[in-house]
Amino acid sequence: MRVLLAFDKFKDSLTAREACEAAAHALQDQHADWTLDLCPLADGGEGFCEILTSAAGGHTIASSVADPLGDFVQAPIGFVPLDKIPVAARAQLLFPTPAASAEGTARRGSPVVAVVEMASASGLALLEPGERDPWKTSSFGTGELIRTAADLGAIGIVLGVGGSATSDLGLGALAALGLEFRTADRQVVDPPIPADWRHVAEISGRIPTGLPPIRIACDVTNPLLGPNGAAAVYGPQKGLRPGDLARLDHECARLALMLCGHAGKPDTLMETPGAGAAGGIAFGLMAAAGARLLPGFELVSSWLDLETRLAAADLVLTGEGRFDDSSLSGKGPGAVAARALALGKPVHVFAGQSATTQAPPGLKVTAISPPGMPLQSALHLARQNLTRAVAREL
Repeated sequence: MRVLLAFDKFKDSLTAREACEAAAHALQDQHADWTLDLCPLADGGEGFCEILTSAAGGHTIASSVADPLGDFVQAPIGFVPLDKIPVAARAQLLFPTPAASAEGTARRGSPVVAVVEMASASGLALLEPGERDPWKTSSFGTGELIRTAADLGAIGIVLGVGGSATSDLGLGALAALGLEFRTADRQVVDPPIPADWRHVAEISGRIPTGLPPIRIACDVTNPLLGPNGAAAVYGPQKGLRPGDLARLDHECARLALMLCGHAGKPDTLMETPGAGAAGGIAFGLMAAAGARLLPGFELVSSWLDLETRLAAADLVLTGEGRFDDSSLSGKGPGAVAARALALGKPVHVFAGQSATTQAPPGLKVTAISPPGMPLQSALHLARQNLTRAVAREL
């Protein structure tokens, strides 16, 4: 029996890798002869760098950068040999060929791609609930990670933008990369957090011409502004008060128009599906740094060679913190389950919470938390609950 364990994270309790390992431990104890294929999933948030880098045989370095409030945090940058990335993922990335970028990679001796995770530098999880305020948080640290990756010779940068704490249009990141935001009397607004945008009268400076191409892994389709925009949809979870929404959206529009003018980009860029991702950093990097958006789960699936691994499996285990009826039409474990079912594979989903009302044939969903267990206890005991549930069901 060959079993594919493809878990996503259980938010606030288990990383994707920890979930895979917990399930594997339960199976090894009961089925020593089974072959287990551990395939942690990434959605662009926490774990994105580690999972993609490890899957392609790369290595990580730690870089000291600014966190959302300007304190220091150690954040990883992954470096992956270009030829170790599966062909299907390389075809989506469309990074320059080694021959065309030899000068830029000479310092490392071979072409490498950098993997950067916004959550590790500018993530919501880095802040206590009382510290969350999109008027005061900055993506500067993410820009520092991009700059370091470029300085170390990456031919391209893959950026995951899930789990951000910011709504600053990526202006903080752009400041780290060379742009300056100035007042009417030419004073620099540093960092350019939304609380100080009212003082910004002009943008100066340029992104270095040698910055490698940036690909943003993004499954969000929100535009930058309006009722489906960055502030309206994601602002509340970052601490935005309802009464401040209109003001933040207005300021976003003003600074976005200013950035488009400085970068020579059309205003319609704000309407691009995905421009509102991660508080608008997708828009900012597209406008000023020529970044491109890629469907996140498709890229991760290709990078992890998921189709091949699904085809080879006799049984598929997946799961995450919550699994409901909408999950099968989404990404992550729902997408894994849907693809496995299409291949005729039995699938078992283990979730912290299950809200499915009609599972399709071949799919079994199990809630790992005992009935009535308080949420905080369930989060604290997630590893034990998952291990016990897998052992009990299989």
